[in-house]
Amino acid sequence: MQQSGQTYLETIYLLKRENGRVKSIDVAKALDFSKPSVSRAMGKLKAEGYLEVGEKGELVLTKEGNKIAKELVEKQETLTQFLMMTADVDQETAEDDARKMMHFISKKSFQGIRNFIKQVEELN
Repeated sequence: MQQSGQTYLETIYLLKRENGRVKSIDVAKALDFSKPSVSRAMGKLKAEGYLEVGEKGELVLTKEGNKIAKELVEKQETLTQFLMMTADVDQETAEDDARKMMHFISKKSFQGIRNFIKQVEELN
């Protein structure tokens, strides 16, 4: 999946977690994208089996879409925490950097970071 598709899935997941329901207009506003761009992307995600659209236009992640989005959110939160712990940066900088890193980091490196954080937390 391309990075843009991941961004849409993550945004839908976070908006649903925050508001309970999500429509295309909510995604467009959150990402500051045009409605037609979001509409095309939603069609593609639907065709790929990551998204369903309810009767009232609500966006609903499929089981696979939800799994991917949840992993992306966990990855961003973990990388943000790691950067704040080790790079002495503020939360905003850490979140921005984590957003960029999360699409390119290997599973092995990410698991190592997760294990490092767990070890540090166990010491405290």
